[in-house]
Amino acid sequence: MEETLQIRCFRAAAPVMPERPRTAPAQPQMLPDLEPPYHVILHNDDTHTYAYVIEMMMAIFGYDEKKGYRIACEVDESDRVIVVTCHKELAELRVEQIHEYGADPRMKESVGSMKASMEPAE
Repeated sequence: MEETLQIRCFRAAAPVMPERPRTAPAQPQMLPDLEPPYHVILHNDDTHTYAYVIEMMMAIFGYDEKKGYRIACEVDESDRVIVVTCHKELAELRVEQIHEYGADPRMKESVGSMKASMEPAE
């Protein structure tokens, strides 16, 4: 006697996706207020050289020599220059770093760092 194999084909059922829980319509979410940006301003004086300004800009801000030179020229011509615009905490840190940078060793009249300040960048 010959055995007959019966092969049954089953159709795979489509996967059942779980239902999403029903929720109330989404309420618009309030975005947090962004802090206003601040300018860090370097003030001119007669007891620091261009080389000092260039070196300080490279050390504190990571600027290249060309940008440091442009800043040195502008502070000399305008008596003040915006060196960076950033959030308040970073601006406070940068002002502190400028104040702590020290005297210019090239000038005996230089007894301390350059002056810097910060102000809101309207």
